[in-house]
Amino acid sequence: MSEKPKIGIYWCSSCGGCEEALVDLNEAILDVVAAVDIVFWPVAMDFKYDDVRKMKDGEMLASFINGGVRLSEQEDIVKLLRRKSQLIFAFGSCAHMGGIPGLANMNDRETVFNRVYREMESNDNPEGIVPETESLVNGKYKAELPEFYNSVYPLDKIIDVDYTIPGCAPQPQTILDAFTAILEGKLPEKGSVLAPNKSLCDTCPRKDTKPDKLTIDVFRRPHLYDKLDDGRCFLEAGIICMGPATRSGCGERCINANMPCRGCYGPPDDVKDQGVRMMSALASIIQPDEEEDIQKVLETLPDRIVPFYMYGLPRSILFRRKMNK
Repeated sequence: MSEKPKIGIYWCSSCGGCEEALVDLNEAILDVVAAVDIVFWPVAMDFKYDDVRKMKDGEMLASFINGGVRLSEQEDIVKLLRRKSQLIFAFGSCAHMGGIPGLANMNDRETVFNRVYREMESNDNPEGIVPETESLVNGKYKAELPEFYNSVYPLDKIIDVDYTIPGCAPQPQTILDAFTAILEGKLPEKGSVLAPNKSLCDTCPRKDTKPDKLTIDVFRRPHLYDKLDDGRCFLEAGIICMGPATRSGCGERCINANMPCRGCYGPPDDVKDQGVRMMSALASIIQPDEEEDIQKVLETLPDRIVPFYMYGLPRSILFRRKMNK
């Protein structure tokens, strides 16, 4: 009997939802476990980094890495997994584009630490102590922590990535299709995103309600709009929906829950910058023509970054905010 292919799973800077997505395979996860040998999954099983270091280069068939890279430890381990794995999959929005943790790129490390450890209302830290990479504990021994980087990085900014499984979190069917393609040797060309290459608007259950001439004269926040369930195109109601700039394949989960698309599956292949594409789409449908009136419409935007880069700021041409020193 031939040895089962070895698989690794690792968690960088993310919420843990991608780990839950694997469990969401339900009984299908038993088929996956029967077909592969999971040799590294520290969030779920007792594996040590040294277990991976002792492997031969390329010994694992594939590693699935979720989360953006924020710490020096994460960079070290993803580089280690790159050496030990024949294939690397960026698993989920954070590995793919930086994800919601990537919104921290609107600040720098100093600002983040100051808020979290000094200014937070619930803190009891009168001395204003913040984590250091090295510190003495009771003056007796040196404690070491990973370095906290100034920015969050998508996985492919740190290592070479073979394939991407998009989503926050990826749909179980997307995950299962990826495992099936690996085991059957039917993966597409390297660099592919394993989801349909068309926009969410093409598969949106509300697409037939979209008027021929779509115009916006005010932007609304979803929780302040009492007609989310009326079946209309969200953009027609002035609610920012990332469908025009987002890849399909998610099963329209948010739309079916009467919420606009937030963009977690990332852009189709022909879109270089998801946020810029969405802003361009909105610019073409803002109703007023006069500059003063257009400005009044723009003032109703709830935010100038989050609606367009909730998941993809580190992937964008902006990457991060330039901080004034």
